[in-house]
Amino acid sequence: MTDDEVVEAMRVVARVGTLPPPATQEAVAAAEEAIGFALPPLLRRLYVEVANGGFGPNEGILGVSGGAAQGNFADIADLYQDGPDPSGRIPAGLVLIYDWGCTIWSLVDFRDPAGVMWVNYEGECWPQGVDLAEWLTSTLAGTLTVERLLESHSCGT
Repeated sequence: MTDDEVVEAMRVVARVGTLPPPATQEAVAAAEEAIGFALPPLLRRLYVEVANGGFGPNEGILGVSGGAAQGNFADIADLYQDGPDPSGRIPAGLVLIYDWGCTIWSLVDFRDPAGVMWVNYEGECWPQGVDLAEWLTSTLAGTLTVERLLESHSCGT
């Protein structure tokens, strides 16, 4: 799917569900400042044109300030309040966006405009082999599962 198609597909999801309203440009800018990297263009569009998080797998991804929260985390910048992962296991620019539970997280690489997706499991971090558009498309298709995330590591991708 193109970025435009992903945005439109998420708009359909937003109309059906109870997603938060879109984020303000100020909230996005504040998240970028806290994280130290610009959001990938597709993620920025989704936040300001569709909803401030809440879309994606299950209960949806974290938003920026004022958007969808997940567990103990208010938004994507909340995880960066003390800077990048102090253990050094998660490189700066990889942003935790969705908690699958059981110490499994999906992350977006803010260093790459395509928003390459990564997995963090029990402190180990590896690329998933898809970008944000493909990740969200898999979510819509129902093919994105925890098992597939963990397979991406064992298959060496």
